[in-house]
Amino acid sequence: MSSIDHYIRAGTRANTRKAYQGAVRHFEDEWGGFLPATADSVARYLVDHARAHSLNTLRQRLAGLAAWHLEQGFPDPTKAPHVKKVLKGIAELHPAPEKRARPLQLVQLTAIVSHLDQQIARQDTHRLPLQPLRNKALMLIGFWRAFRSDELGRLHAEHIQVEPGSGMEIYLPRTKSDRSGQGRYFKAPALRQLCPVEAYLEWTNAAQIKQGPVFRAINRWGQLANEALHPNSIITIVRSCCQAAGIEGSDAFSSHSLRRGFASWANGQRWDTKSLMEYVGWRDVHSAMRYIDAPDPFAQHRIEQSLEGHQAAPSLAQSTLLEVTLRLERYNSQVRSIKKVRELIERVCFANWAMARLNEQGTQYHITITHDSPEHLDEVLDELLAQMHALANDHQCMLEATIMNPATGTTWD
Repeated sequence: MSSIDHYIRAGTRANTRKAYQGAVRHFEDEWGGFLPATADSVARYLVDHARAHSLNTLRQRLAGLAAWHLEQGFPDPTKAPHVKKVLKGIAELHPAPEKRARPLQLVQLTAIVSHLDQQIARQDTHRLPLQPLRNKALMLIGFWRAFRSDELGRLHAEHIQVEPGSGMEIYLPRTKSDRSGQGRYFKAPALRQLCPVEAYLEWTNAAQIKQGPVFRAINRWGQLANEALHPNSIITIVRSCCQAAGIEGSDAFSSHSLRRGFASWANGQRWDTKSLMEYVGWRDVHSAMRYIDAPDPFAQHRIEQSLEGHQAAPSLAQSTLLEVTLRLERYNSQVRSIKKVRELIERVCFANWAMARLNEQGTQYHITITHDSPEHLDEVLDELLAQMHALANDHQCMLEATIMNPATGTTWD
């Protein structure tokens, strides 16, 4: 392997490389395609697998084929207009709900930790209870830091600094959202109960881990592997912990259950979207919303409360007409269209608030916010502004936004 190839390989994540290699193998070996491919053959490949595979799987296969052609210096057939039309047609004719991991609720995490503590206490005093100690640390760090399975597998002891009683700082050299390759620091607090810091110290002290992967396989004789746990092994651990704690439907859980569970818990504690995105590391508001489950998913309590309020007293909700002024600028010349960013803000941020555009340029709008109190209005607008700025930033644009109540002159920005 040449030096250039070595660095090119390092610039592509291992999971991405495996997925792309699998896509090429599937196209060539299982379907019988030839490389370099033509746009027609790629379109036929999509049609032949339209019913068998999800849209996300097909998109991943296209990405793998595209990467192969670009690396080999051939034109990319996946970008042909009729390939895109075929993919769009599959989405229309074969819609399927996205499969999501079941979120692990805090009460379920408590049950799991309680069961692991019982296992630790029952162990022979002459043999360290390594497996339950490891699993307890993995579950608590995974939940409170909302880590993915691959991130848990890449935690190294030399990259973690602990301040007992205060918290821990975790450095990950790379994350999925870190495209610059600079790495990122994450902080986890010390807690009076369900403490990730205490669990980490108990595990690493018992396993005598000073450097290298934090979470490793343990054989039947209690010996630690040198390598980190594979992400699939972490999924198995999460499910086995759920099953052992008596939680029904353990097969519906995965490592993403920790991430979704924390996001749903934080949402229930009224974290605003911006704070949650900063804590977890999401750059895209849509990514964040995919992980959040509302505390009342079927709106049962809200509807029942409104019915009770309707019988007892008139609603205190009121509507306020507000004027929004926007100014978008490109960060650089590579940003293709400010118009698309503006349309995205209209669709994502304004559509639920009776939006009315006041000029053709899309710089002024009327929206109507329904709220219970001035404090509630402040919360809604703070979150709305955070969403707008996040969308603009994700699309390489600078946003200046002001919301004004024309009746009172009050402004939010």
